[in-house]
Amino acid sequence: MSKVIMVGCDLHDRSMFLKYAVGTEEPLQAVYVNDVRGRLKMILESQEFAKKHKSKRIVFVYEASGLGFGLCDQLHEEGIECHVLSPTHLPKTVKSAKQKTDEKDAQMLLEQVRGFVLAGNSMPVVWTPPQRLRDDRDLVRARIDLADSITSIKLQVLSLLKRHQIVKPEWFTSSWTKVVLKWLKEIPEKIDAAVAAVLQSYLARYESSQTELKTLDNAIQALSKTSRYKVNCEELRKLSGVGLLTAMTFLTEMGDLNRFKNRREIAAYLGICPASYESGEANDRKGHITRQGPARLRRMLCQAAWAAVNHDETMRATYERIRGNKKGQAKKAIVAIMRRLSIVMWHVAQSQGISNELIGRGGPHGGSPIAKTPPKKAA
Repeated sequence: MSKVIMVGCDLHDRSMFLKYAVGTEEPLQAVYVNDVRGRLKMILESQEFAKKHKSKRIVFVYEASGLGFGLCDQLHEEGIECHVLSPTHLPKTVKSAKQKTDEKDAQMLLEQVRGFVLAGNSMPVVWTPPQRLRDDRDLVRARIDLADSITSIKLQVLSLLKRHQIVKPEWFTSSWTKVVLKWLKEIPEKIDAAVAAVLQSYLARYESSQTELKTLDNAIQALSKTSRYKVNCEELRKLSGVGLLTAMTFLTEMGDLNRFKNRREIAAYLGICPASYESGEANDRKGHITRQGPARLRRMLCQAAWAAVNHDETMRATYERIRGNKKGQAKKAIVAIMRRLSIVMWHVAQSQGISNELIGRGGPHGGSPIAKTPPKKAA
């Protein structure tokens, strides 16, 4: 059997701290600069180390972070097996949090890959989306974030009016029409110059953001008509409460829908299943929803669920049945509608087929992204 080179990497913006070993031998360590030249040097030296030990397999792991999956892509192109691990599923202790160093983090990751290769233990591998899907996600996420920014600006304006006792007219609505904007633009003429400057700044940012919003909406509209989304998006929009943005958020955040085996994995991935606290005599104790997974999609599902409740009789009846007459059940009821809606959306989109451009690698399923399939020939 050929030996396996195992590498744990603590990845940072400017550096890569590596711990690598063969089997149970004492690990070695190396530090590289995280740039183009540094990565190439690291790859070449890893391959030379593998040749020295007559190894045909290198297993490399690092934690998921804001740096994305660029290193993983590069390693796969060079024939190196790479797994990106979920930080929230890695073992942590109070002591490790207070004595955190690059060397200790790299050692912990090395122990993860050692257990995976030598003992067949599981690893918390995240699903790696293809580059095409990552780019599509950036567009949809930018649209959602911009809407949040606009909401923030509106709240700042309303707060300013309240602080300076400026009474809004009765016809003032939450939807800022041309009439509302005209009234707001007339206020600076009647207030202190310093306050007027602040208000004018808010309004300028609001109008600029509205222009950007239209640009992003047009881009998402065009994206929804591409071959990889067209059919699924049209089918999802037939569901009550689901609009273009909700449909595109669902498709881009979920990616390859075939990686989910059942409705439980869908709910777990979206973070809308209850947390459990079951140990000893407490064997049926559930808590609030976990809130793990894509928060943006959860928010869009919440909005879609309320729209469905207001416009669909079946959803309304389900909501009323779950809520009953009990105090504080409204949130539980709407979460149940969110779960039901997300599962229906999964079934509808999956039945239409998934584009090959949305199929990534790693993390066999979303609800519990654990790798459990190390090759049997590995030693």
